[in-house]
Amino acid sequence: MLGKTVMIEIFGTLAENALYSGFIIGKSHTDMRSVYVMTEQKLEGLVECTIIAIASSQNRMQTRLVAAPLNHIYYEPDIRTRLERASARFDKLICMYEKSCGAVVYRTTARDGIKILLVKNHNGKCWTFPKGHIEANESEKQTALREIKEETGLTVTIEPNFRQTSVYRPFGKIKKFVVFFLAKATEAAVNMQQSEIDYYLWVSIEEAMALCSHENDTKILNEVRRRLGIRRTDHEPVRV
Repeated sequence: MLGKTVMIEIFGTLAENALYSGFIIGKSHTDMRSVYVMTEQKLEGLVECTIIAIASSQNRMQTRLVAAPLNHIYYEPDIRTRLERASARFDKLICMYEKSCGAVVYRTTARDGIKILLVKNHNGKCWTFPKGHIEANESEKQTALREIKEETGLTVTIEPNFRQTSVYRPFGKIKKFVVFFLAKATEAAVNMQQSEIDYYLWVSIEEAMALCSHENDTKILNEVRRRLGIRRTDHEPVRV
């Protein structure tokens, strides 16, 4: 059902211009199914929507679909907050859209030059950059700073005018948006969050390009190279 386009008849408002209740219009009256509708505007009548989340509750043994007008994107923190405002509490949310924020963290020393921080998560098979899910009422930069601190123990400074996005589908209908900034660290000592991170490395840009297997990550590293003015070495393979 996630990602399906449906026609919804709006029944009433639960939070004005934020959350409505409605019914999915099926082929017959018996097909009608109740649904919550996320919005930023007044809705009435029939509205074409996409199912963006499935909310479930173990205690009440109930499941409720959450929809939004076409091309409107909402992430879990906002969905959960609006449901709670309407006194609709659910234990679990499966969302069509996920958003994470992080940064390519680097440090500079007189001996080693510029080094890039790579991490390997418990559930990940590839080297990547520290990142994590955005939480309610957080800006993208606040999420990046919090996740870096939690995962690595590093306090970093985010560089201005650098913001790269990565969009992919890790599985099924779920679409993940990841925002990466460029952040400078003044220390090399990493205190790994044992529940999240298995390994970390400080490597050169050339080594980072070789270790990062995702095309999105190597494109971001190319932007980092340009931003920091790192020259390409003769023996380094070209990856675009």
